[in-house]
Amino acid sequence: MPIPYVRRRRLAAEIRKLRESRGLTTDGLARLMFYNRAKISRLENAQIRPDLIEIMNILDALEVTGSQYDRICQLAREAGQKGWWDQYGMSMGPRQKLAADLEYNAATVRSYDQTAMPGSLQCRPFIDALVKLDESQRTLDYQPERMAEARAARQRQLLRPDGPTYETILDECVIHRLAVPPKVMAAQLRHMITTVTKRKLISVRVLLHNARIPGGLPPQSSFYLYAFAEPGDPPIAVVDTVTTDLILTQRGELARYNVMYDRLREAALPPEDSIAFLEQVANRVTDQA
Repeated sequence: MPIPYVRRRRLAAEIRKLRESRGLTTDGLARLMFYNRAKISRLENAQIRPDLIEIMNILDALEVTGSQYDRICQLAREAGQKGWWDQYGMSMGPRQKLAADLEYNAATVRSYDQTAMPGSLQCRPFIDALVKLDESQRTLDYQPERMAEARAARQRQLLRPDGPTYETILDECVIHRLAVPPKVMAAQLRHMITTVTKRKLISVRVLLHNARIPGGLPPQSSFYLYAFAEPGDPPIAVVDTVTTDLILTQRGELARYNVMYDRLREAALPPEDSIAFLEQVANRVTDQA
């Protein structure tokens, strides 16, 4: 299956390039199409699912023909495809919906988790505890039950035979600073251990709180790196912030995050030692509970 979100970004770049080559502003193209400016802007920023008929009308207005017309129409078809996550609408939350889209279609996923357990490796009691923490500080933009169902689906997709290679670097502070009940944290750690050991393509590395990170400053937030098998689909970095996800696609930005990830990986425990560490912590937390 093509990657709808990545295809939307490719389509957005194509439409923007065509508009600019015709000397048109966003307002100019909107007037030409009798659309409002916001629609063109959202299309060029990959914020909406494209409508094939509307894309064809834009191409006609811009006098695009031949193989270029066919190629962009095919791109629009792929960008408009729906995945398993679309059955949840926005009830699973926009950030998880993006993660599900990218995870499902990626060849490799690498993440540095500084403030939370990897979403696709969470157990239900842990998810419920996170919802309670989330409710205490803001209005939820998702439906808890549907969100939990979607995370379970993400895990099933991650474990499918043709799933991506997935590696996460888990900052030790996540274990100690999240205010979930000890028995819930123990259950989450054991769930992660079981899930990771089910499949060789999934691994976890723990970055100890006293680990020295060579080569520069430590990262300022969690981030996720996605690479895809299709040569035309560029890699993407997603940077976690308090309010939204930052999507990075520029080569220089991606290079910096790849270097950062390699530095963190070097400083973290290897997979076997990480599993042993998580087992020790789970046992200790269980005793405390």
